[in-house]
Order: sequence, then C-alpha cells, then structure tokens
Amino acid sequence: MKLGMWASCAIAALALAACGGSNSGGASGGGGSANASGGAKAAPTGNATAEQVAKEQRGNVNCPAKIATPARAANAPVDDVVGVRPGLTYEEAVNVVLCDNPMLVTSDATGRGFQINTYGQKVRQGFDARFAEARVEKTSQQIMKEMQDDMMARSGNAIREDMKPGQIKYYVGTMGMPGQEKVITAAREEWYPEGKLPPATSVADALIKKYGTPTHRQDIPGTQIYLRWAYDPLGRLITETSPKFNSCTGVDSPDGGANVSPDCGIVVQARVQVSRENQDLAKLLQVGVVDQANGYGALKAVEDGLKAQDDARKAKELNDATKNATAPKL
Repeated sequence: MKLGMWASCAIAALALAACGGSNSGGASGGGGSANASGGAKAAPTGNATAEQVAKEQRGNVNCPAKIATPARAANAPVDDVVGVRPGLTYEEAVNVVLCDNPMLVTSDATGRGFQINTYGQKVRQGFDARFAEARVEKTSQQIMKEMQDDMMARSGNAIREDMKPGQIKYYVGTMGMPGQEKVITAAREEWYPEGKLPPATSVADALIKKYGTPTHRQDIPGTQIYLRWAYDPLGRLITETSPKFNSCTGVDSPDGGANVSPDCGIVVQARVQVSRENQDLAKLLQVGVVDQANGYGALKAVEDGLKAQDDARKAKELNDATKNATAPKL
C-alpha cells in the first residue's frame, strides 16, 4: 500500500495504494483541533494575530498529553516521533502533537489517504498540523495582487518555502473502523531558528542516540545526512545482507508517501538538511515512522469490516422488502 499525494492507485498482491483526493467510498482524512465537540461553530472573523488564531483553534489542550494506549515493549524498536507513535488513538495523537508547540493547530488531511472502499462511511485517515497564521481581512485589490504575484512566481519557477525558520509541521496517518482509528504513520519537520542552527553532525548523533545504530546511513556533503532504521514484522533489525534491505523503506517528510507491506515492520527514517550558508550547520530536520505490517493489516481489516457491515445492511433491506414490499401489479 502506498500513502501520499502522488501515489499510484493500483492494488497489488503485497501492496495497496493510496492516492490524493477523495476516496471512491467517501472517506477523507480527519483532523480538527482537540476541542472539536461535533457541533459546528461559526468561523471567527476580523483581523487576528497568529497567536490569537492558535488560541481560537486549539481550545483547551491538556499537556502533557495523557496516553492510555499501552507503552511499547522494552525490547521493541524505538518508534516515536516526539511522542507520536504507531498504535496511539487518533485523539491521543492530536493531543501529543498540540503539546509539541503552542502555535500548532491541526486540520483534516482531506487531500491524501488510502484508496480503499469505505462504503459510504467516514474513516479518519489522518491530520496535518502547522503553525497558525495571522488572519487578515483583505480587500479585493489585495487578493487580486496576491493571485498575480503567485502566478508570476510559478511562471518564473520561483522557490517558495511553505515554512519559516523556527516553525514545525506534522502529518499523522491513521486507520481503523470509524471512531476507532489509530496511528500507522507519522512525520515531523522542524526548521531551526536563524542564529540557532545546530551542527549537522550533532543532530545525526542525537538521532542515533535515540533510535540506535541505523540500518542505513548516507552522508551527502553539502546537502544532507540520511538515516534509516528498518525492522521486520518480528522487530528484528534488517541488515544490509537481507533481501528486504532496499524494499523496507520509510518516510521522513510530512509531504511524502509511505509504503505499507506485510513483509516489513517498523521503519524510522530521518533527513538532516544542511544550511547553504554554512554546510556544517543543520537547516532542518525531518523524521518519520511507519508501522508497515500493522498498517497493512489495519487497512485490510477496515475494508473487510466495512464491506461486512454494508453486506449486512443490504441483506436486511432485502429481508424487509420481502416482508413489506407491495406485490407488483402485472
């Protein structure tokens, strides 16, 4: 199975695919702030600072987050990204993410998700988290000028970063029967503040201290340090001599796509991008985790479960129609 905005939609024997956009079964990613109560609220209006917007959207967030999901076994691979790990409930993951930084707000990940038939049910397939932005009411002239500037930038292939120094963003992918969704993948990106860039090697060392000796490491001078920790479904480290070495890969970017296969287990992946101005310093860090085997199993279980529910509904409707329907007039 493949998760991401650019994934193929074909279904294969060992891998299903996820595609951007809405699903044929009507499912979409589910996000929303931690204070979501199910009732619709009128959207706030008027100018507001980013801090005010964050306060509006976050509501009451309890930190540190309370986690009821059992902790991983002592001998299991380290599999969390700043506390977010596979197996957490959807609500637990939202709470953990919001506790990372008071400027983070969450939103539905409606533009991506697994291509499964949800039979009309809503399955929360994940959420995004980004820094809140100031709300500014613009005139029609300002809006037109921004549209023109954007068009000019695209035509000139201008590079526009979607984050600023000191900011963080997440993508957390979830799967489960409606209301029972759990994390199967998570990725976090952090841009270090200007004037506080850490040495790139120290960031890599910190990753190794947390996750252990990597399965694979690649240092590309002047560009990045890439690390991966891959395990099989039994929690055994995949070595370079294993046939699964090149196939059990993960995802480091919140904008990337993640494979899920029954042949692979936990995969943690990280990328340290260096600064152009000083290649000894790290500009940003991306870290992601995916639980491939359990993610694959969750997707299959959800699709099978929703199909069983739909079959039961159709059978009941047929039974009711047999008893109550008016006989055809011939």
